[in-house]
Amino acid sequence: MQSRQQRIEGLLREAFPGDRVSVDDLSAQHHGHAGFDPLGSHFQVRIRSPRFAGLAPLARHRLVYDALGPLLRQEVHSITLDLRPE
Repeated sequence: MQSRQQRIEGLLREAFPGDRVSVDDLSAQHHGHAGFDPLGSHFQVRIRSPRFAGLAPLARHRLVYDALGPLLRQEVHSITLDLRPE
């Protein structure tokens, strides 16, 4: 069974094939805070993709939100996005 971190990374690699994608689970830093889940609840995503060139930050974020779909809405408490063109 894949961890949440692995599932997030897998979905993003499908949506951004060939681009640099990294996902870090920062949940341990939030132990005891609202939304904490030992299975993973707080993530940092970095993507470097030529698809981001010319897009406003909101448009970049929407591409990621669309790729993660229900997983983002149901299983992730917090996600930090660092999205830049390559």
